[in-house]
Amino acid sequence: MNQELKPMRLKFDDYDVGALYKPAESSNATIVFGHGAGAGMHHSTLEQITDAFAEVGIASLRYNFPYMEAGKNRVDAQAVSTSTVRAAFEYARQHYDAPILLGGHSFGGRMSSHAVVEHGLDAAGLIFCSFPLHNPAKPSLDRGAHLEQITCPMLFLSGSRDGMADRKLMNKLVRNLPATIKWLDTADHGYKVLKRTRKRKDDVFQEMAGHAKRFVAAIA
Repeated sequence: MNQELKPMRLKFDDYDVGALYKPAESSNATIVFGHGAGAGMHHSTLEQITDAFAEVGIASLRYNFPYMEAGKNRVDAQAVSTSTVRAAFEYARQHYDAPILLGGHSFGGRMSSHAVVEHGLDAAGLIFCSFPLHNPAKPSLDRGAHLEQITCPMLFLSGSRDGMADRKLMNKLVRNLPATIKWLDTADHGYKVLKRTRKRKDDVFQEMAGHAKRFVAAIA
């Protein structure tokens, strides 16, 4: 499938950022999807994730955070980031098919979760792709403490070699949440896989989309 991307602008507070809507045939849901800290909404990783999601009936609205739109390297303050998520979520709720989910890759997913807590966003669910639970080599549960305030279903898609998602800590975190975690076969934080030892025959983005499809079916 080759559904055309639809560019648009999101204007909120004093900000004006770009966004891209990716439709899906027989759409079952729409996910509002934030990018990682180091690359914006046009990055190939986001393209591959949202393309794979579209193939299984999940449309997407991805967007830039203001710092990325301005070409800066340092991420915005959390208040600005969560306001961006809120603006994108409210736009999606007004214009696209329900249910509306939130999520993102790494930083984008984490800020989406904070937005749910800070702004009371009634997302149907959250999908975290490579949730950055801690800095590399510094395992900690601190970044996940706020997730206990979230009541909607959550899906964590984490690579089995992700250096920012210690397996024992992630499993411990999920046990206390309305959440499921799926470990992506041999993938790292950026979804690079070990081809010689990977047991699955599909690529990692198809693997992610399959889990997302089942998650959406369960909550729709």
